[in-house]
Amino acid sequence: MSGIVHERPGVYSVYDTSAVVSAGQAPKAVGVAARAAKGAVGAAVTVTGYAAGAEAFGEDAAPGMGMLLRLLFLNGASSVTAVRVADTGTLEDYRTAFETLNRQDVQVVVCDSADRTVQQALRSAVEAASAARQERIAIVGGSGEDVPALVEHAAALNSERMVLVGPDAMDGQGNTLPSVFAAAAAAGAVAAGRDPAAPINGAALRGLTGLAADYSDSEVDLLVRGGVTPLESTAGIISPVRGITTRTTTGGAADTTWRELTTILIADDVIPSIRSALRSKFSRAKNTARNRGAIRSQVIVELEKKAAAEIIDGYGDVTVTASPDDPTVCLVEFGFAVAHGLNQIYLTVHITV
Repeated sequence: MSGIVHERPGVYSVYDTSAVVSAGQAPKAVGVAARAAKGAVGAAVTVTGYAAGAEAFGEDAAPGMGMLLRLLFLNGASSVTAVRVADTGTLEDYRTAFETLNRQDVQVVVCDSADRTVQQALRSAVEAASAARQERIAIVGGSGEDVPALVEHAAALNSERMVLVGPDAMDGQGNTLPSVFAAAAAAGAVAAGRDPAAPINGAALRGLTGLAADYSDSEVDLLVRGGVTPLESTAGIISPVRGITTRTTTGGAADTTWRELTTILIADDVIPSIRSALRSKFSRAKNTARNRGAIRSQVIVELEKKAAAEIIDGYGDVTVTASPDDPTVCLVEFGFAVAHGLNQIYLTVHITV
């Protein structure tokens, strides 16, 4: 060991310190597309801690991949698949990275761009992956946007698979960070959540020291109704006020069906789990009345599990029939009611004097 100059027999030691951000135990994997100091452009690299990420992508001279990875792991992410975007950072560069992520098994996606056209490309990518049975959501942010700009930004995305957070955040040195980095902290918290029905309201977002704006109650109302997930700072702790998706309209008409983030998270938990259970048990089955009955029973078993875990409130009748158009196709139909998070408690107090 260098630095040891003593001649006396004995046991000597030296040590140094470093800030190590290790992976949590999050059940959801995260995908990241961002510019980086080094690494192969367009290649998917899976890391399970900040040290491995720094080795693969280098330390950022300016906020980029390194900071995104740090915030993700600080907030509970366990596995992150990262794709370096070319330094030019064009729309096509990001589209290429998003296409690479679409071939990966991830459930939450973030990127380092606050550009709306890039985020619209990300929306198209996550919607395409979800339609191909690789369900996922994206959490994004803006840069320097006030309340009206954030609401306009959310309207430009308008998808239940897109979450927009605001305002901008502050780092440990008091520098303003675009809210894409607050989005990474929120993505880590979402990925770490084991109960999709539990809202992220009040979840502490680590790695951020402040916010660039302090929203009033009326501004929070505007943001929530406009499809934005607002952040607040209470006693030095940064947390989401309420988890909201950007889906506020359908066909131009106001629609709050998908407003709560938990709604899409529950759908992405229930449907794939039933799909997986049926695939594992009926991969080489016949389309007979007996097997259709077994399929119905298995669906009910899975729904009962979700009801017992309070992920869904209940479910309707499960029907399983053979397709009249194709004898090899089995049609399974059912409905369920999502469990809702508890956002508010109203007290009515009667006082006698």
